[in-house]
Amino acid sequence: MEILVAVIGLAGALLAAFAAGALIRRMRDEPEGWLIAWTVAAVGVCLSLGVIAVGYLMGFGPVTFRLYQVTGSMLAPLWLAVGMIQLLAERVPPRFLAWLMGIALTIVAGTIMIFDPLKSTDLGKTLPAGSAVWGLVPGFLLIGVHAIAVLIMLAMAVVAALKWRSGDEYDTDNLHASLVIFPSGIALVGAMRFAVPPLFTTVLLAVTGAAIWYVVLRPLAPYEDDDEDDFDERQEAPVRQESPMPVGERAQRGRRAVPEPVPAADLPPAQPRRPTGLGDLVAEYRAGDQQVDYAARMVPPADAGPATGYIMNGAPPQQAPPQPQGAPPQRGDLGMPSQHGDHGMPSQRADYAMPPTPPPPGPATGMLYSGSDLFSPPQPQPQPQPQQQAGGGKPSPNIYGLLTVFTIMDGAGEAFDRLAEATVEAVRRGEPDTLVYACHAVKSAPLQRIVYELYRDEVAYRDHQRQPHVERFVNERQSMVLATNVIELNVNAAKVVPLPTVMF
Repeated sequence: MEILVAVIGLAGALLAAFAAGALIRRMRDEPEGWLIAWTVAAVGVCLSLGVIAVGYLMGFGPVTFRLYQVTGSMLAPLWLAVGMIQLLAERVPPRFLAWLMGIALTIVAGTIMIFDPLKSTDLGKTLPAGSAVWGLVPGFLLIGVHAIAVLIMLAMAVVAALKWRSGDEYDTDNLHASLVIFPSGIALVGAMRFAVPPLFTTVLLAVTGAAIWYVVLRPLAPYEDDDEDDFDERQEAPVRQESPMPVGERAQRGRRAVPEPVPAADLPPAQPRRPTGLGDLVAEYRAGDQQVDYAARMVPPADAGPATGYIMNGAPPQQAPPQPQGAPPQRGDLGMPSQHGDHGMPSQRADYAMPPTPPPPGPATGMLYSGSDLFSPPQPQPQPQPQQQAGGGKPSPNIYGLLTVFTIMDGAGEAFDRLAEATVEAVRRGEPDTLVYACHAVKSAPLQRIVYELYRDEVAYRDHQRQPHVERFVNERQSMVLATNVIELNVNAAKVVPLPTVMF
């Protein structure tokens, strides 16, 4: 029997050593809290099983007994419980308190168990029971550590089950891991706490090491990228991703966001301004994935009428068709009576005035009519009214749309929603050319937010990007967002009415 226990102990020590090695290799790329805690537990199980193998071959002494108890009876169950908190807790305070408790108990209990006198030092080659050898203080300390570990593991198993009921595959994996670690830890505490056959205790220690290795290799394994799926997704929509801060693979819930480098020489020319994040991302997409002739897009069609939205410095004005005799002079931009006399140049609008620089890239906008309607006789102008889309009409081809999917960090949902609400309110009050600006929560993915945007044209979108509240939204969301997916849209058909609101 002694040889069998020694062989099982040696095999279990090797298994736990492989588990600890796998955890350490994983930590180099993904320094997660649960990996650190379970590495300590795996090392404790490995040392405890190694001491059992040596003790059954050469005999136990005070040093081997203390090492076996400190590692197998105290470190292993305690840090299994701490690891479950690190895996399942979504906020920083419980994780920090778990670290504080685990380190404090390890230092205090470990010091007392190492230096407190033993009741007996004549142990022999049989695995001794802790209650028969420990003094009063170490015995009560172990009872407290075991009680705390059992309560924590039980509570975390319940939390994992509750998260699984309304979660995704990430929560399913966490429940799978919890259902493996929880019974293994409880069985280990029972074997160390009560008088059981030494063979049974050794087997349970080996099973605990195998359980740690299993959850790292199976339910909590890193998510793998599927190149074919990513290729298909890129074919369906021009999606770009960014990752503002390095995080662990499991913290990203398997949604990897790898930025694609874009050479600076390939970016289209634009007016100097501070980067705002979302607009730069769209520009990079266009420069990197599509061949666009921006110079050609800046030239309006010959039959589209005069371009507006910016002043063409030094450009000759387009000649309007002959007007009926006695008709008031017409403006070349909007077909309205000029207030500055008939001098052959379009009137300059103060709200569209730009510095004397080349016009920005993108199609000319601001044309409300086309063809001969530009030069129709003036009509009495009614008071401005909200524009309504006529029944059966087709949306303007100049409408510019974006769909942005944000994957936010655990615990940052409320802060992101508050920031988004403030931004939406500022857009509603100060951006008349922003047609739709809505932030959505995703019922099946609590860590995702979708922002849907429609603008009258690309000039309106660029003006939106320069607003102070938009720059604030881009800057402050960086600490809350793990990944951002941006999709450009064209509007083929639409019906837009004011959304119902509630009074607070």
